[in-house]
This record gives sequence, structure tokens and C-alpha cells, in this order.
Amino acid sequence: MPPRGWPKKRIFTANTQPNNSGMQKPSLAIVILNWNGRHFLEKFLPGVVSHSPPAARIVVADNASTDGSLDWLKEHHPEVERIGLSRNLGYAGGYNAALRQIRADYVVLLNSDVEVSPGWVEPVLDLMEAHPQVAACQPKVLARHDRSRFEYAGAAGGFIDRLGYPFCRGRLFGALEKDLGQYDDERPVFWATGACLFVRASAFNECGGLDERFFAHMEEIDLCWRLQNRGYRVMACPRSVVYHIGGGSLPARNPAKTFLNFRNSLWMLAKNLPARHFYPTMILRLGLDKLAAAGFLLSGRPRDCLAVMRALWAFLGRLREMRRDAAGVSGKLPDTLYRKSLLWAYYVKRKRRFSELPGLEELPG
Repeated sequence: MPPRGWPKKRIFTANTQPNNSGMQKPSLAIVILNWNGRHFLEKFLPGVVSHSPPAARIVVADNASTDGSLDWLKEHHPEVERIGLSRNLGYAGGYNAALRQIRADYVVLLNSDVEVSPGWVEPVLDLMEAHPQVAACQPKVLARHDRSRFEYAGAAGGFIDRLGYPFCRGRLFGALEKDLGQYDDERPVFWATGACLFVRASAFNECGGLDERFFAHMEEIDLCWRLQNRGYRVMACPRSVVYHIGGGSLPARNPAKTFLNFRNSLWMLAKNLPARHFYPTMILRLGLDKLAAAGFLLSGRPRDCLAVMRALWAFLGRLREMRRDAAGVSGKLPDTLYRKSLLWAYYVKRKRRFSELPGLEELPG
């Protein structure tokens, strides 16, 4: 049985179709979750339609928008399927609700503020078809406003350190690298970005989908951790390239975003860490989060300080529930987890590039 808060139904089911050679050809659905993002749909949906395989289903799932998104879709893109949700369920709930209505072998969870490029689908599907143990994969994600640089939300594949702080090949905290081809190798990563997340139906269903308690932020990292706990791989496939604006729903300096990131990061650790790692990690992490709250206050951001404190209370209020979810987790951590401290490398050692981090040789690749 999936833990509380996860969908109890299958999220989406296989729908293989024979190709001309008589072999089963996997089916694909590209699902764009929209919330008052008509301006993004107007800008980027035509590219998704023109650059995706003809057999792929393209679906817009609307999180109860009030900006006329569904009416615009019906008029300008009748070929795109529409799923209207009765209220805003967030990223996790919105995608889970939409995917229950979709039959496919693979699904792409695609943000509305992503510009795709020609041939963006085929390299990822080829990789996943060739390696059945790969349950999730992402393309290389570059910044749309500066196509020479990696984008914050995903870059060339994501990792977390031993305290749960996320970073990417091409992005450490706010330091974004230029894309010089230095991360163009296909390799296992800890997490694949929710901005453009390819997932295998059978593995997604096996894990119970996205955790709807998260609402938004970190839910894709939690999903990728759960997939690895079940023996699957998560990969980055830089032969596929997309361009992301970022911050389409919540801007970076928003107390609501601060709250969700801090709370969900702690929930993710509580759900997925075995006991012998969880308690030592929490002693350090909770202390650092309190320091972060103090830093927000001293820098003139009292609302962000309050958001961090609210996140700590929300974490503690559901700690027992989250630890029950971890009851079946093995004592072994995923081999893609970075065993050193990102904070120490970034703030003390002044490392600003992924390739400069100590201990990378311990990661698979």
C-alpha cells in the first residue's frame, strides 16, 4: 500500500501500439500543467506541437486557471487535448489528477514556460528504451534569457548532498555555469528536473506517483529518491536540449516559495532516510535552517524568515507521519547521493562549478 497522501489508483497505464515492423512501439504523452499561464502557452505551445513526434499525445492539464487558458486552447489549438481541473492542486496533485486520465508508456511532465528544440524527445526515449532500469530522465536545461548558460531548475542533471541541499551539474546554489559542453555525457544523476521530466509509466505507478502533500517544489526530487530506493536509475540525457524561463508560478524571492522549499526538503529527508542516517542529519540540518532564518532577518527579509520558521513547525507537526513512510526504506543510501557538504564546498572552499566539487569520483558516471 502506498503511504498516506499518495494516490491509491494507478496514475496512468500502458498503451503500446504496433509499428510498421510489427513490434510494439511505446506510446508517449506530453503533459503540460498550466495555472494562469496563457501567455506561456501562446509563446511555447506551438513549438511543442511542431517539434514533438507526430504520434505523441499533447495534453494541457489546467489547474483551474482564471485567465481564459482553456478557451484560448480550444480556439487556437484544437488538436491539443485539454483536461480541466476543478481547483488548483499544485504541481504534484495536478499532475497526478491529470495522469489518471492518460494512457501511455512514457509521460513527459513539461512546464508551460519551457521552449523545446527540434529532436528533443527522441534521444531521451531511445536511452530509456535501451535501459529498462531507467525510470526517469531529463534533457539538458538552458536558460532561455541566456542560452549560453545552464538554467537553475535542472541544468544538466540534479544531485543532493548529505544534508539534502540540491544542486546540479552546471549550478551550485545561485552560481550558474556557461554551457561549454562540459556536461554533455549521459550519466546517472540523483534527480531529474520537474521542468521537463520523462517518466516510465510502470515505475511511476509502482512508486505511487508524486506526493501530493508537497503541493509544489521538491516533489520531483522525492519521486526520484523513491525510484532509486526501488532499484531504478535516474539519468541525464544532454543530447536533448530545452530552454526554461523559470519562476513561472512563483518568483524566486517569494515567501511562499521559501516555505515550500524548506518544508518539503525536510519532509523529503524524513520520508527517505534510514534511521541511522536521519537523526544525525536532522541535528545539523535544523540548526542550519535556523541560521538561514536569522540570515533572512538580518538581510531585511522578515517574511522569508517567518516562512522558514513556519516550515520548521510544519515539518515537526508531521514528523511521525513522514517517518512512518520511511519504515520500509533499506539502510543503504542511493549511490548518486553526494556524501560531502555542499555548504562547506561553496561557502568555505569557494567552489562555484560542479566539476570543482571534492568527492565527485565517488558518484557513478
